Amino acid sequence: MAKVTFEKDLCKGCGLCVAACPKGILELSRDEINQKGHHPAQMTDQSKCIACAFCATMCPDCVITVEK
Repeated sequence: MAKVTFEKDLCKGCGLCVAACPKGILELSRDEINQKGHHPAQMTDQSKCIACAFCATMCPDCVITVEK
C-alpha cells in the first residue's frame, strides 16, 4: 500500500496537488490551519491511493512524499 505524507507546516494551501490527484482523494483541510496560516492539504482515504506521485510532482514547495 502507498504511504503519502505531508509536511503540513510548509504547505501553502495552493491546491495544485488536489487538482492533480486522479483518484480525487486529496483536499485542503477545512478545520486545520498551519503555522503559515494556510489550510494544508490532506489525504481523505489512504487506501485508495495508487502512488502515482502526481501530487508530489505538482507541489511547488516539495512538501509531499510518496512511498510505495
